[in-house]
Amino acid sequence: MAKQYKLTPQRLEQLQEELNYLKTVREREVAEQIKEARSFGDLSENSEYDEAKNEQGKLYSRIAEIEAVLDNYVLIEEQHFDANAVSLGSQVKVKDKETGEEDVYRIVGSQEADPMNGRISEDSPFGKALLGKVVGEDVEVDAPAGLLYYTVMDIQKG
Repeated sequence: MAKQYKLTPQRLEQLQEELNYLKTVREREVAEQIKEARSFGDLSENSEYDEAKNEQGKLYSRIAEIEAVLDNYVLIEEQHFDANAVSLGSQVKVKDKETGEEDVYRIVGSQEADPMNGRISEDSPFGKALLGKVVGEDVEVDAPAGLLYYTVMDIQKG
């Protein structure tokens, strides 16, 4: 069975728009680059042609990647989850029990993860540890740096 990708409605729309752009506008641009590079003559020593073909390969690779996601996605619907517990799509405020520092994270599917911007994958050790927790509950995260301890301070949905 193919891997399923969990997507929010917003991410689904972004991927559909990107795929449309790549298949229409970008594909024509790359085809034009190849056509122009061919006009320069001998293809065996034509760096412009090689670069255009590489760009075409990257384009088709990205198209295939997006199509694989769109063929195997599950839409994240908020109403299927316990309103009081951390779930996919939740925004969670946690407090580091060691430093007292508070941070806010959104739990997202792996396709939307961006840890530098507070978007944590539900497949990550931190995301897995947070799932199902409620306000006031302690969380133990088995991270590469060792065990980390947090307390869930607040949960917002949507």
